[in-house]
Amino acid sequence: MSIEQALMERSGSKCELCGSEDNLAVFEVPPVEAHSDKCILACGTCRDQIEAEELDQNHWRCLNDSMWSPVPVVQVMAWRMLTRLNSEPWAQDLLDMMYLDEELEKWARAGMPADDAVATRDSNGAVLAAGDTVTLIKDLDVKGTGFTAKRGTAVRGISLTDNPEHIEGRVNGVRIVILTKFVKKS
Repeated sequence: MSIEQALMERSGSKCELCGSEDNLAVFEVPPVEAHSDKCILACGTCRDQIEAEELDQNHWRCLNDSMWSPVPVVQVMAWRMLTRLNSEPWAQDLLDMMYLDEELEKWARAGMPADDAVATRDSNGAVLAAGDTVTLIKDLDVKGTGFTAKRGTAVRGISLTDNPEHIEGRVNGVRIVILTKFVKKS
């Protein structure tokens, strides 16, 4: 059985991302060789959008359904597209709900553009920029100050550092370094 036939059977002859039945073809999910477990069946619109610089955010609202697919390669593509759309509140909400095990997340991140690989990201994978507002997701003891930064505290106007795992911001009037794994973009 060919890869295309296997994917047609797996997907019910529909795009595995948006459900369209038009212009279906095999899409290899990088960075792996062609194999039905590493490919999806995608419509022409999804294939064009995956490789486009600018995304049609309304087309990708379909990820609300496909992100729950039991097929790992579909989950990886849904995560990648939601990550690219993370500036949209609805996409960030979906990304917040999505869970990938370590192996799938490693694969998903490996296929992202190289410049995003060194970007500063919050605990959910959203790219942070200087001036953003973040929220603490855990109580943090601030060394040398004698106070605890409480969960839910908004840190406005953050600054990026040379280390993509650290940001700087003011909490209770004190400028501190915060690990990005303890913040969520607001």
